[in-house]
Amino acid sequence: MSVIIYHNPACGTSRNTLAMIRASGVEPVIVAYLTTPPNREEIRDLARRSGIPLRDLLREKGTPFADLGLDDPSLSDEQLLDAIELHPVLLNRPIVTSGKGVRLCRPSEKVLDLIPPLPEDFIKEDGEKVKKA
Repeated sequence: MSVIIYHNPACGTSRNTLAMIRASGVEPVIVAYLTTPPNREEIRDLARRSGIPLRDLLREKGTPFADLGLDDPSLSDEQLLDAIELHPVLLNRPIVTSGKGVRLCRPSEKVLDLIPPLPEDFIKEDGEKVKKA
């Protein structure tokens, strides 16, 4: 199974998602999107394939979201893509793709729909248990 994770190693949710993918027996392609950001067409495609509006892929916390006025609902997707292109940190994480689909994996358990079943219960960094399927 081919899996890609758009990953930020400083993010606990992203680290837990990556660990769950690996626990399922899959070694994903890791895209460190802050240093190697996807281009605007790739971002547009991720939003389309995930079935959510591009705006829902934006991260507000710890980003220049408010300073850039991105809370304005009249902004077009092109304007949002311009902002993400200049500030990749605006792209929420982790985004995971597999043959089963594309998801913004917040919470990290959303990845379970995209990977093989976990062979055993998984313990997240904070001690929370994720039951195997």
